[in-house]
Amino acid sequence: MNLAYIPSPSTGVIELGPIPLRGYAFCIIIGVFVAVWFGNKRWIARGGKAGTVADIAVWAVPFGLVGGRLYHVITDYQLYFSDGENWVDAFKIWQGGLGIWGAIALGAVGAWIGCRRRGIPLPAWADALAPGIAFAQAIGRWGNWFNQELYGRQTDVPWALKISEGSNRVAGTYHPTFLYESLWCVGVALLVIWADRRFKLGHGRAFALYVAAYCAGRGWIEYMRVDEAHHVLGLRLNVWTAIVVFVLAVVYIVVSAKVRPGREEIVEPAAVALSKDTEDGGNGEDGDAEAGSDGSGTRTAAGDAAAKEPEDDAGVAPQTAEKS
Repeated sequence: MNLAYIPSPSTGVIELGPIPLRGYAFCIIIGVFVAVWFGNKRWIARGGKAGTVADIAVWAVPFGLVGGRLYHVITDYQLYFSDGENWVDAFKIWQGGLGIWGAIALGAVGAWIGCRRRGIPLPAWADALAPGIAFAQAIGRWGNWFNQELYGRQTDVPWALKISEGSNRVAGTYHPTFLYESLWCVGVALLVIWADRRFKLGHGRAFALYVAAYCAGRGWIEYMRVDEAHHVLGLRLNVWTAIVVFVLAVVYIVVSAKVRPGREEIVEPAAVALSKDTEDGGNGEDGDAEAGSDGSGTRTAAGDAAAKEPEDDAGVAPQTAEKS
């Protein structure tokens, strides 16, 4: 008998009157918020404007959700289109089933559209968002805990996950692969943050590092899972996907470092232009000459007189505001 284990929630839904609050959806929403919030901080640190990450996320997130669901439905079509199954369930995203591979691929299309509209490079935006996406995945994996899904082989380790009897599952204690992946994603985020600070990654290489590091962990975690999946040459389809994407990410890092070394100096031209306009306005420059000087920039007597501060009743010149 296993005396220590991680309990599973009795239900993944909390009924708030007529509104059902689903744990899976709640985790996804929190993850998206964290990714945008943290990505915005990194984007500003790179010289971008506040709010740009959120504006582009308006395009990337819906595309990503559609892509993630499409990948899941296509690779697990038997769950929705086999005899006795209801194809309408393919649209019930709140019941779980988002493939990260499809989410990143189609989400990148949405991000490209948003970046193009703002006139900024997609690789720089992706670099800023990379660790935030990993944090979002770490949070999102807890949605699988609410749904009692995506667990590993049976085990009696103290951190085993207790699964209750239900549709397509047998009661017992199993490896909590959702927890393993959640912790791995936190490690991936910290790795990308460290490497970006240490090596000044640019031109999409921080994002590629996130992809490679995630795939390395997803490969062995996927191998532990016992839920139904298609196999190719003895390996689960997602394991092969992780291997292929890992290789592509590493190749991109190597080739990109040779073709485009260093990091982008300007990530958002509009932010640079706004900063320059603000600086020029703060200096009081009008494009010709300083106030109180002639066309050559030499101060005149009239200018000197005009520049003198009028004295108040106490005979003290009022202070002017300091330049910011």
